[in-house]
Amino acid sequence: DYTLAVEPQATLADVLRRELGLTGTHIGCNGSFCSNCTVIVDGVAQNSCSLLAIREAGKQITTIEGLEKDGKLHPVQQAFWDNMGYQCGFCTSGQIMRTVELLNKVKNPTEDQIRRHMSGNMCKCSAYPNILTSVQKAADGAQIADQTAAALGEIVDRVTKVTDLGAEIAASSSEQPQGVSQST
Repeated sequence: DYTLAVEPQATLADVLRRELGLTGTHIGCNGSFCSNCTVIVDGVAQNSCSLLAIREAGKQITTIEGLEKDGKLHPVQQAFWDNMGYQCGFCTSGQIMRTVELLNKVKNPTEDQIRRHMSGNMCKCSAYPNILTSVQKAADGAQIADQTAAALGEIVDRVTKVTDLGAEIAASSSEQPQGVSQST
């Protein structure tokens, strides 16, 4: 959480970069055309160069820097790295943030859904085929993660049932049968 005093005309992109030092949010066009400055605001990908920072107060804002956890890249960041979904890297943070939003909404997007969702993000290097592959691989990875989480949940349920059964056996073995007394 940050508390800042900002000028009323300051854009979220400017505040992120200049006031907070979060320079992963790139400013390409400064007119909401290229989407290089994409951040996620309350779950929705937004062009931060067109948002007044003061209007975003109190909202959950996620930048590219906020995706990695404990030094480990977010699965979408890793997919872009593994599949060369970048060339010069200038548009990459915006592409990744838009992909995170897409995969939060659609777990297994079609190629057409990916193309439509990513259509507002410009890449001057024309790395679009690798970006598409990166998004597809990230979606595949998300499905694998979901399957793994479901399997782990099932394993936890089984372990809980075994543990509960063990507790029942222990409780029933401590009960004394009718007519039997313990000697001291």
